[in-house]
Amino acid sequence: MSRELNSTQAFWLGHLSYAAALPLPLSAYAQAQAVTFADLMAWEKRLIVQGFPVPPRCRPARFVAVEVVT
Repeated sequence: MSRELNSTQAFWLGHLSYAAALPLPLSAYAQAQAVTFADLMAWEKRLIVQGFPVPPRCRPARFVAVEVVT
């Protein structure tokens, strides 16, 4: 069963696809594009539930390995 995106779905999927291609956290992308992070998260979840392929987003490492030399 093939489904077509409506204009609103296409708008948000476009944002999510573009954000996935950048090495930025989704929150930084949202701020740069003047959309809310909450809207991006809600549409990511909504599109996944509706069966549309949403690309994985950039998730920067929260911890970085360091070597301590004594």
